[in-house]
Amino acid sequence: MSKNLSKYVDKSMDKQTGVEHAFKRTKIVATVGPACDTYEKLLELTRAGVNVFRLNFSHGNHEDKLKIIEHIRNINKTEPYNIAILGDLQGPKLRVGEIENNALHVVAGDILTFTNEKLVGNKDRIYVSYPNLHEDVKIGNKIMIDDGKLEVKVIDIAKNGDVKVEVTLGGVISSKKGINLPDTKISLPALTEKDLIDLDFIIEQKLDWVALSFVRSVKDIVILRSKIDERKSKSKIIAKIEMPEALTNIRDIIVESDGIMVARGDLGVEVPVEQVPLIQKQLIRKCIHRAKPVIVATQMMESMIDRTKPNRSEITDVANAVLEGADAVMLSGETATGQHPVLVVQTMRKIIVEVEATEYRYNREEDLKPQTHSPSFLSDAICYNACKIAKDSNADALIGMTQSGYTGFMLSSYRPKAPLYIFSKERTLINQLSLSWGVRAFYYAEEESLDNILEDQIEILKERGFVKSGDVIISTGSTPIHLHLPTNMLKITKLD
Repeated sequence: MSKNLSKYVDKSMDKQTGVEHAFKRTKIVATVGPACDTYEKLLELTRAGVNVFRLNFSHGNHEDKLKIIEHIRNINKTEPYNIAILGDLQGPKLRVGEIENNALHVVAGDILTFTNEKLVGNKDRIYVSYPNLHEDVKIGNKIMIDDGKLEVKVIDIAKNGDVKVEVTLGGVISSKKGINLPDTKISLPALTEKDLIDLDFIIEQKLDWVALSFVRSVKDIVILRSKIDERKSKSKIIAKIEMPEALTNIRDIIVESDGIMVARGDLGVEVPVEQVPLIQKQLIRKCIHRAKPVIVATQMMESMIDRTKPNRSEITDVANAVLEGADAVMLSGETATGQHPVLVVQTMRKIIVEVEATEYRYNREEDLKPQTHSPSFLSDAICYNACKIAKDSNADALIGMTQSGYTGFMLSSYRPKAPLYIFSKERTLINQLSLSWGVRAFYYAEEESLDNILEDQIEILKERGFVKSGDVIISTGSTPIHLHLPTNMLKITKLD
């Protein structure tokens, strides 16, 4: 090396686990729960292929989550990984209250009464955690219970706030099950009182990503952004798309957010279920076009909560998300409460690797040409042409430098064939980029001449075993170094 770069080189990287972990380009997000909340289990999941751990603030308390955060950060310190942490806010999730004996059997034609008075529910009255229900619903509106397993129709709205409904699709109502209002525009704010408390915790603990549930308009993102900015937090925002209104406002939501989650659970209840596959495909395409990471979530491997092998349809579901170009695929109950969390991740990883090993390429050069009206057109053009030259020259590595993350997200959005390595002096970004397709991120803080920086980056990759003599490398960066300008240069190197 041209100088002592040992502080940038992870000596444990020669472990087989580290090499395997970095191999797949589509990332895995895993939800942490009772099945995997110990240091040992989290390390097993990381070695199996997890890139991002999701903390679901709908469940558990801050004390438990603090222990999990400490475990993940200890893994990052002692193992060759840069694992991101995603805090997922509950949002205005509507639920029924406690149900007598935790099981109320209803059939089509039964009449029920929803009330905002807290009580143990029975066939006479059921508490619903939505004080504005009687103001927002109209007679004839559908209400779905337990992810659409049951369906009722509003038939009367009383002056005292009670809402009378008729069961149209029967089943068993259990305690705390969620409800959806596909025909109704709810008036609850995107950030509830609970969310604000959880957000304070997320900011205080400096989590990498924060997901906002039930986003309806760009205003929801703007409000969250203002609260993050007020605290000078570097957390990036993921908008969860699960409401019909969000689809109407999707362009502005994608532009204002830092990433998107296709939350297919509630989305599949709020819109006709047959529309979900095309919505998923369109959202992935729109996010790639805007260089924003996109996660496909919910029920990807759900049968493996209690089984050792997935359904064939689940295998195809994961494979299709990869083929469509998703940045990440997510596991929920499979890792949080399932019986085989490590096996689930290993299985998902095998599917990803198998699909990515085929000749199918999701390169987006042709349909993602830089837009001349974009304020970042010049740096976009550098990133675009870097990926194109890397393809034309059959390059062995594509290197980017970033302070804001933009270059990393942009290079990733072109889904280059060449392995993608991003360097940054912003430690927060190193973990955040773990969500982006194909990115391997490295901490690097030297600011001498551009030639020295490019040489150092190549030396670091050589030390890590990612490049070797004879390899062709495409490097991007900006000059003059001290001005920290957007990406404005490109260099081709063939190693001796």
